[in-house]
Parts: sequence; C-alpha cells; structure tokens
Amino acid sequence: MPNRTHCLLSLLLLSVGPQAVAENWPGWRGPRGDGTSIETNVPTSWNGETGQNIAWKVAVPGVGHASPVVWQNRIFLVSCLEEEQKRVLICLDRTSGRTLWQKTVVESILETKHRLNSHASGTPATDGRTIYVTFLVADGHEVPAPNVGKARPVTPGEMVVAAYDFNGNRLWEVKPGQFTSVHGFCSAPVIYRNLLIVNGDHDGDSYVVGLDRSTGKTVWKAAREHKTRSYCTPIIRDVAGKTQMVMTGSKRIVSFDPLTGKQYWRVEGPTEQFVSSMVFDGRRFYMTAGFPTHHVMGIKPDGSGDVTDTHVAWHSTQAKCYVPSPVLVGRHLFVADDRGTANCFDTENGERLWQDRLGNHFSASLVTANGLVYFTADDGTTSLVRPGPKMDVVHENSLGEFTFASPAVSDGQLFIRGEEHLFAIGQPTSVAAN
Repeated sequence: MPNRTHCLLSLLLLSVGPQAVAENWPGWRGPRGDGTSIETNVPTSWNGETGQNIAWKVAVPGVGHASPVVWQNRIFLVSCLEEEQKRVLICLDRTSGRTLWQKTVVESILETKHRLNSHASGTPATDGRTIYVTFLVADGHEVPAPNVGKARPVTPGEMVVAAYDFNGNRLWEVKPGQFTSVHGFCSAPVIYRNLLIVNGDHDGDSYVVGLDRSTGKTVWKAAREHKTRSYCTPIIRDVAGKTQMVMTGSKRIVSFDPLTGKQYWRVEGPTEQFVSSMVFDGRRFYMTAGFPTHHVMGIKPDGSGDVTDTHVAWHSTQAKCYVPSPVLVGRHLFVADDRGTANCFDTENGERLWQDRLGNHFSASLVTANGLVYFTADDGTTSLVRPGPKMDVVHENSLGEFTFASPAVSDGQLFIRGEEHLFAIGQPTSVAAN
C-alpha cells in the first residue's frame, strides 16, 4: 500500500511546478506537526562561526529551549530572564532579526527542573493573527517530589496559557490546571479549529484540555488516569473515518476526538514516561519512547477501546530514544537516540536498517526537507542524512554554539536557536510565506 502522506506531498510539489514552495512554521514541528517541510530550497550548507550562508545572527535575551515560530515576516520566541524571574514572549522581524516587541507573560519564582530542561521550553503556536504561549507559575512552596527514585523537593504550580495579538497586546490569560514535575514544565499548544489543545500530563491530577481560542475558556478537559509526567505534543490526523488526536504519555498511547476529548482507542504502556511526538504516514502512527525502557512502535489507527494486543503492527527496543521526536521520509522512519546515534527503521516491518554514531547527544527533534533528514546535536552540529539502506551523511554543518531547540523551516531559510543567538540560515526566496 503506498505511503499516502508521501504521495500527497509529492503531488503538492508537482502541482506548483518549478517555483519554490514557501511555508510558515506556525508551531511545534511545523505546519503538519511532524517535522516535515515541502520546501525544496532549504539550506544544506552553512557555518555559524565563519558566517557562511548566515543571513543574520542576533543575541536572544534569557534562556529557553522552545523552538522559533515563523509566520510570514515575523518570528516568535519565548525565553526566561532568569535573574529577573520573567518569562517573556519576543517578536522579531524575520528579514533582519530586529526585535519588534517583547512582553512579560509570567513573573514568578523559577520552578525546579531537570538540568536539560529550561524555564521556557514550550514552543508557541500561531494562526497568523494570535500567538499562544504556555508557562508555569510556581507559588514558592516546596513539596516532596512524587514519582522519583531519590527523595528531593519540587515546586508545584499552575499552568498559564496566554494569547497575544501580533502587536503584543494580551488578549486573554487562563490557568487550566495544576502542574507538578521534578523535571520542570514544558507544553506546546496545538491549534485545531476553534480550540487550543494543551497537554497537562504531570505527577498529579493530569489532564489534556481543549480551550476556546477566542476566550481561553475550557471547552473540554480529559483526565489522565495514571497521573504521570510526560511532555508529548499531540498530532491530529483524519484517519479511519474520523479525526484523531493521537499522543503518548501517562503510561499509554491514546487516540482522542480533538473536539470533545472523548477517547477512541488506547495502547497500554509500553513504558512510564514519554517526551517525543508521534508521526503518521497515512497508514500507521509511529512512536518513540521513553523512560525507564525504550521503544519504537508502528500502530494501526482503526481500533476501538483497548487495542494493545491487536493493533501494534511492530515493536522494536533497538533504539534508546527518549526526548527527540522522529521523522518520516517515504518508508524510512528516522530516530535520534538521545545518546548521539542515528537510527533508520523500515516502516513496513520495523526492521532497523542501520544505526551509527552521529553526534554527542541529541535534544532537538528531527526535521526533513529537500528529501534529507536534519539531525541537530546538542553541540550545534547539524548532519544531513540521505535516506537509504546505509547511513549517508551528505553535509555536516557547525553552528558554533550549543543548541537544545528544534529547527524551524520557512521560506527557503532554516532558523536555529542556539544557547545565546538565533540564526537565520540561507537567503529567503520569496517576499513572504502565505
């Protein structure tokens, strides 16, 4: 059976002829939420230290691991000004990197977190008129950390979700639920029709919530039975006769109705904690996880209820991927092992075609453009891999500083957020994305 997602992307590319296709990058993992870009002129060679193919490089105030979001001539970033204890939303001009405005969203004590997390890790989302952000507000008190092997304190708090217009005016702010995690906070909102969907998995009364995008009011709220921290962003697809919002977390893989929060099907396990987002090829959803055990799975999407024993098409434990999200190119599923290896699986049967050392450590999720896969390691090295039966690295590019954020692709450019700077790589090929 052909890969329908791949075929649709191919048809779209053919329909526009030789002209370059320009896309916005409106939220976590781009316009389709899966790390794919249909652009064919994305840079493949650059050097952040020498300036080779760097359109501009600007210092970013504060610290944050959230990805940049791009809409036409604007870029949005969130960051934490640690000394001032402020979490901010920043709007930049995409042609120059100049700051257009900066707004303080939250001002509170810094919550406890994992050393590889930040206090501004949730990638914003935009519909071209409004920009949506999420943070945690801790009130200062400490409690014993739940669900940990070694006793230590944690600062619980409330999730804050806020909406701003493109001029930086706050439209609304709500607190949809509590949040407690020794690893800190991260939740990337997802736009679906009139809703903003936010994951509230944590070590407490966990939930997934659908908010009215115009007011912030709760439309639905689905409780998560196992009450366990995870940091997964849902992916929404029309499949098996219905719209499904599929995500890992809370010791399960679950399909919801995104309009109501009603559960369609679930796969129990296969582990406790999850971070990465899933991908879909028109036939199956693919997941990578997690902690304390590691798994890669292909899952059939047409079930109902508990499908643990019937709808797992294949299951591998050969890649130890926890944080980075995978990407699909044709029948190849690419997985970045946190510890620095690259893996390629055949989506037909789950066979691992190859594994090889590619970096020091991976935090960033994978993206694909030009038929290549972009692996960005923590040290700022991005390796471009051509799909095939063996690992084929066609380019290796240095940023010149560490990075923990996932890249964004828009209008012939690649945007990578380093620890200190935002880099615009390559020259834009059109006036703006539509």
